[in-house]
Amino acid sequence: MARQDYIFTSESVSEGHPDKVCDRISDAVLDAFIGQEPEARVACETFATTNRVVIGGEVGLADKTKLKDYLAAVPEIARACVKDIGYEQDEFHHETVQIDNLLHPQSAHIAQGVDAGSNKEEGAGDQGIMFGYACTETPDLMPAPIQYAHAILRRLAEARKSGAEPLLRPDAKTQISLRYVDRKPVEATQIVLSTQHESQMQSQSDIRAIVEPYIRETLPDGLITDKTEWWVNPTGTFVIGGPDGDAGLTGRKIIVDTYGGAAPHGGGAFSGKDPTKVDRSAAYAARYLAKNIVAAGLATRCTLQLSYAIGIARPLSIYVDLHDTGEVDPAAIERIIPDVMNLTPQGIRTHLGLNRAIYARTAAYGHFGRAPEADGGFSWERTDLAEALRSALS
Repeated sequence: MARQDYIFTSESVSEGHPDKVCDRISDAVLDAFIGQEPEARVACETFATTNRVVIGGEVGLADKTKLKDYLAAVPEIARACVKDIGYEQDEFHHETVQIDNLLHPQSAHIAQGVDAGSNKEEGAGDQGIMFGYACTETPDLMPAPIQYAHAILRRLAEARKSGAEPLLRPDAKTQISLRYVDRKPVEATQIVLSTQHESQMQSQSDIRAIVEPYIRETLPDGLITDKTEWWVNPTGTFVIGGPDGDAGLTGRKIIVDTYGGAAPHGGGAFSGKDPTKVDRSAAYAARYLAKNIVAAGLATRCTLQLSYAIGIARPLSIYVDLHDTGEVDPAAIERIIPDVMNLTPQGIRTHLGLNRAIYARTAAYGHFGRAPEADGGFSWERTDLAEALRSALS
């Protein structure tokens, strides 16, 4: 039997964290290409360090004559990302940072697997396994520790960018430990926050005085108690931050991007990849299915796995685990899933409307547990499949 009482911890990082700067640039480049050509193929990786951003990877367009012009715009896309995040420090400034653009055309051997898969259907862009997860711990059907960690950093970023807290800087990390009783979060036992700030004259106490009110207003009432331990900037001064303090790379925060360690992860990163890459699109589909299973009342907790092979359209396997919380047999759900959703790469993109410039906004504060947006952003967070699932099982 699964444990009922325990402490579980998840972390999040801000949009100014070096790895997240890289995720943002990679997804902004993707948006630029897919916004012009919805079927564009993009696999964009970014590396950032002191005064330099290096962008590499592969891109493919149906109209190859436009590729040169699109590539020429990439450096300014990167600068705009750095500016929006808020970096204006001496060793990493949006106006002076050197941008090296090494993007090149997509491999024809990769393209052939996607363009001419089995039975003339579009094949998956790579092999791999993808996981989706949902639970009833929060209204967004997300694990509470990661959802609250994201919320804290998002709130602090809002305060910084609005000018309400001019002494805060973009780079930050937080970590929340929650105590569970009967598998329900009842208390924050530890709160860790490290945030970049303006001056070496600011003490740990000064920073705590700035951030604590925002943390308290963000977490649900009663979660912070007299026993909660606080660790704000525990190493002391944090003035040198961002890629100047620590190099960044696209795709290194895959647990932050998903479920904070509360669920398995297939290992594939999301940012910079167009939706023909099942690392991204099938992970979104798996979350969509898991969330709808829970929203349909079929379980209070669900893990769902999909697997694919390069050049093959249909998933090789579908696995559902309801963690002994289900109202139906998980095998029955596995059988009906192909009837309620086409899980080929093209089917996923069509169902969720993924061939749109909706990705830069996903690069920080989690790809899951966000509200669906009118333009199709976070479409995988809809619960519009719940009734179809219930009906198929009846």
